[in-house]
Amino acid sequence: MTEKNGNAGRTGKTVGYGNETHDVVVVGGGAAGLSAALVLGRARRRTLVVDAGEPRNAPSSHMQGYLSRDGMSPAEFLAAGREEIARYGVELVRDRVTDVTRDEDFTVVLDGGRAVRARRLVVATGLKDELPAVPGVAERFGRDVLHCPFCHGWEVRDEPFGVLASSAMSVHQALMVSQWSKDVTFFLHTVAEEELSDQDLRRLAAAGVDVVPGEVAEVLVEDDRLTGVRLADGSTHARSVLYVGPRPVPQTSLLERLGAEMNETPFGTYPVVDATGLTTVPGVWAAGNAIGFAEQVVHAASGGYRAAAAIVGDLLMTDLDAAVTG
Repeated sequence: MTEKNGNAGRTGKTVGYGNETHDVVVVGGGAAGLSAALVLGRARRRTLVVDAGEPRNAPSSHMQGYLSRDGMSPAEFLAAGREEIARYGVELVRDRVTDVTRDEDFTVVLDGGRAVRARRLVVATGLKDELPAVPGVAERFGRDVLHCPFCHGWEVRDEPFGVLASSAMSVHQALMVSQWSKDVTFFLHTVAEEELSDQDLRRLAAAGVDVVPGEVAEVLVEDDRLTGVRLADGSTHARSVLYVGPRPVPQTSLLERLGAEMNETPFGTYPVVDATGLTTVPGVWAAGNAIGFAEQVVHAASGGYRAAAAIVGDLLMTDLDAAVTG
């Protein structure tokens, strides 16, 4: 892998890659993109990975639940992945794709001025988490302000939890985290109590979750540790962990530009894909959080692998058919 700085085009240097053609361009260098690149490189397919360097799990110091990699830092995991794809001649460039057009193949334009041709695309651009606008939440996110108990629940087990409601669906989060602590307070925040159904209230009571109405005004911190929350009425509640529900913002503009069919969900709009990640645009696959909110690192890596394996077969049959008919 040759890692290049995509900003060369801004410095006035001549990039001169206009006629460059790859079998596959992978957009996104997270778990999904690197996994796809690894499989493609091992299949001897000329592959370029374009990575903007903005992984979703960057705020976390550790990732959990990935067999054999439990507790590894996300940065270390990605660094290992980049080293692995280097063994197979995959190129990675630090840049951002600004445009993709399609004729017989794809033309991929990078922010740094480079333009390359690709026979197939893997879009693994992920998503961004839009956090509730409560002072202190963004600063503590990934540390003691969390969103996924499967990712972090064990590490904070039995501590006093708070759950910040952002919609009526936050009830599910409050119920889920009660499996890791029996001291859970559900702060309704901007959700009115009447928005909760009788069944919601019964389940919360059965799980031992305390329900506190009122808007949360700020997160309280002492000695670089979360100590609680302050409500708009001035009352404070001691907590050492706060779960929040970020609004997922899928980074799917390239897919939309290519005309991929999209599906609206309660957690964002994602492309319609088949079992391998193939979108409704011929030659374009998607993987990782670009296809769904709940794709954990292990799922993303698996999705990238499946997409790459499908592409290898697709390119092979395309070339063989061309040889037969040509």
